[in-house]
Amino acid sequence: MTAIYKRELKSYMTSMIGYLFIFFVLILAGIYFSAYQLSAAYPKFEYTLSSMTFVFLIGIPILTMRVLAEERKQKTDQLLLTAPVSVGGIVLGKYLALVTVYAIPMAVLCFYPLIMVKFGEVSLSSAYTAILGFFLLGCANLAIGVFISSITESQVIAAVLTFVILFAFFMMNGISSFFSESSLSTCITFGLLILAMALVLYIMIKNVIISAAVCVIGEGILAAVYVFHSSFFEGGIQKVLEIFNLSSHFENFSKSILDINGIIYFLSVIAICIFLTVQSITKRRWN
Repeated sequence: MTAIYKRELKSYMTSMIGYLFIFFVLILAGIYFSAYQLSAAYPKFEYTLSSMTFVFLIGIPILTMRVLAEERKQKTDQLLLTAPVSVGGIVLGKYLALVTVYAIPMAVLCFYPLIMVKFGEVSLSSAYTAILGFFLLGCANLAIGVFISSITESQVIAAVLTFVILFAFFMMNGISSFFSESSLSTCITFGLLILAMALVLYIMIKNVIISAAVCVIGEGILAAVYVFHSSFFEGGIQKVLEIFNLSSHFENFSKSILDINGIIYFLSVIAICIFLTVQSITKRRWN
């Protein structure tokens, strides 16, 4: 894993991609810092970080689009898969290299609250709590980008898909407002999702009996729960979509709250995406 990590980090530091990402993050941070803290004398650095969350929509797709897609396109992934290192080690090495690149501008941002102290009273604990949340948010977005890059050999497709998914997560509050919170509409939506899952299962395993059984059992359980406890479905769609709202879990950090649930959430997103990436590569390896 160490060799993979060094190789990837060197590739980012000897090309323009890593430097462009670092420059992009720091230039936006500088603009917002100048506007809010230096010009307006606003003492909360966390407000600057909250305004910068959109930076991941542009920076992450560019940074992660080549991490695995390029290996697959150039067939160099076959050399990696035959190397004396596990698939998990390969993925972790590449992911940690990305995190290291991302940590460089974050290390620079850690000096901004210290600059603010020179001009007035600033809560350093609040500022660094927000920095921690912002760092974890970025790491979660990086893990999503790595997974998307593992399922295609086109860097352009990987970048576009990553942008679309991160944008959907970014706009999750607006998306959830389109759905009714009533029990009936939620139950119908979940029923359609079960049907779609059964269809996907059939496409994957080509077994009508198993797919139909999953569909019938799922729909039956759903109907039974609705009949005996319909209130269970109230606001269910909003609760499910909230799981995918990455930015909402950063809000507590931006309000000077060291949110343990938020830390666990971000670490869980990272672990799940790394696991899915490993499974995607392993499946291609055996195929």
